[in-house]
Amino acid sequence: QVQVLESGGGLVLAGGSLRLSCAASGSIFSTIVMGWYRQAPGKQREFVARIIGGGSTTYADSVKGRFTISRDNAKKTMDLQMNSLKPEDTAVYYCAAGNNWGQGTQVTVSS
Repeated sequence: QVQVLESGGGLVLAGGSLRLSCAASGSIFSTIVMGWYRQAPGKQREFVARIIGGGSTTYADSVKGRFTISRDNAKKTMDLQMNSLKPEDTAVYYCAAGNNWGQGTQVTVSS
């Protein structure tokens, strides 16, 4: 089973930046589709970004041009660089490694 651990959340002013990281165990990391999802209070969990083993990426329209997802297969890590943050980006952000989920990390953007 893949263990997943997020880090890097916090409080930031609107327009600021944060970088989230996700570490995943498992010998087949390079073949796993990795992704970020988020859940705001009172809302359903939603897709943010995805990256496959070869590096191809997909983004939700709401974050295109502001967020960048990347992965390092040798280190078994995935990052999400979030720039130009908006108050509506406030949510708990979850890392997904295949069908395995982390516990989430809080991101709060104040206006």
